[in-house]
Amino acid sequence: MTDIPVLSTHRLELRAPEPQDYPDFKATFASYRSRFMGGPLNPYETWMLYAAEIGHWQIRGFGMWMVHLRETGETVGMAGGWQPAKWPEREIAWIIWPDRAGRGYALEATARVRRHLYEDRGWDGAVSYLDPKDLDSIRLCERLGAKKDHSASSVDGHDVCYRHPEPAALKGSQLAHGIEMEIQNYIDPLFKPKGWAID
Repeated sequence: MTDIPVLSTHRLELRAPEPQDYPDFKATFASYRSRFMGGPLNPYETWMLYAAEIGHWQIRGFGMWMVHLRETGETVGMAGGWQPAKWPEREIAWIIWPDRAGRGYALEATARVRRHLYEDRGWDGAVSYLDPKDLDSIRLCERLGAKKDHSASSVDGHDVCYRHPEPAALKGSQLAHGIEMEIQNYIDPLFKPKGWAID
C-alpha cells in the first residue's frame, strides 16, 4: 500500500482519494465541465476512471489528491501527478468542480503539488497535456510558468504539451513569488505585498 501524504496550503488540504469522494467526482465527469478531459462520461466510465485514480497511486507511486477546503472539509476538486499507459511523460493535472471554479483553488493546489513532486519526490520536471481549446487550463499553465513545447510527444495527436519550469529555475524566482502573491490575492483581495509599491 502506497503511503499517500497529506499536503496543506493556506486554504486547502490535499488528501488521498477515498470512496466517499466519488459522488462529486461522478457529477463533475458527467457534466460539461469534463469536456476537455474525455467527458462527459457515463456512470460506468466514471466509475472506471475513479478506480483508476485510486489504483494509479499503487502502480506509479504517485497520483491525484482530492482537494478539500481546510475550514469545512468539503471537496472542491482534484490535483496531482498523472501518467497512465501511453502517456509519454509524467504530468501535473487538475480539475475543479464546476461550482467551485474561479476562486484560485486550481492555482493554489497545482503550485503545492508541483513543489511536493519536485522537492519531496525528486521530479526534475513535468508537463501538462491540454486540449488546445481549453483556454482556462492553458492560462493556468502559463501562470505557473509553463510554456508550450512544440517538440514534445503527444498523447493522442489532439493535445498540446506545456512544459513546467525545472526545479532550479523555480527556486526563489520572481515567478515563484508571483504565484504566491496571486494566491494571497485570492485569499484577501486587499492583500498588499510587503516591500512593494502597488500604485
